[in-house]
Amino acid sequence: MEKINNYDDIDKQKKDQILKMVTNSFYKELINYGINNSDIVTVSVNLLDHITTHQKTMTNGNGYYNKIFKVNEVKDDWQNKQQIMFNEVKIKPLSADLIPQVCIWLKNSELGKTLISLFPKETLALNEYFLNRSDRKYFSVYYQDDNFVGIIGAENIDHNFKKLEMKKFVGAVEYRSKGIGKLATFLFLYYSFNILKFNKVFIHSVDTNIKNVNLNSKFGFELEGILYKDAYLNNSYRDVLRMGLLQNTWDNMFSG
Repeated sequence: MEKINNYDDIDKQKKDQILKMVTNSFYKELINYGINNSDIVTVSVNLLDHITTHQKTMTNGNGYYNKIFKVNEVKDDWQNKQQIMFNEVKIKPLSADLIPQVCIWLKNSELGKTLISLFPKETLALNEYFLNRSDRKYFSVYYQDDNFVGIIGAENIDHNFKKLEMKKFVGAVEYRSKGIGKLATFLFLYYSFNILKFNKVFIHSVDTNIKNVNLNSKFGFELEGILYKDAYLNNSYRDVLRMGLLQNTWDNMFSG
């Protein structure tokens, strides 16, 4: 095995692993749609044509969100109201009266392919899960003032090593594809790094959740490893990606 002797080589291997995982997931999705192997070759050729056609319109940016999200533009009212806001999205601690609505969202079949589907589905159990554990803290996500649209939060909070795991989802179907997930993620990372002063936020994503992996990569999350056959969803074992974001990376990207 060739020796890795610098960080650029390590970074390339991480990216190659992500691309391999994305390719594998894309292949499985095509098979699920009934596309056979010979047609997949055609899809590959069409992808190359698509790249060639649209190459001139592609941006030359770095692909990260630091061009559109700035720490100094966050409306931080944490001390007075325990809430923070950016543009039209606001997060504040999740309250018990919202748990029944979260239960309704969790019964949506679309979540079956994600780790969110492992949450309890009944009100009492979910109330216990969200509100009665010192190593968890969840927030309600609001859009345009008072529209409750989803949740985002921390699990496995470790105050000794200053790290936590982030989980999130937009439950209100009518508010999806509006960029709310990106804004809520930015606010939660602000809370983690600028209010809590933590050192690290990490996430786990199922192999097929390519959109989520791509979104988090643009915040500076990097691949830390692949946990093979680590989650059991929809009657099958699934690979899980672990990604991490360090405070110094966050500061350099969004506060510099």
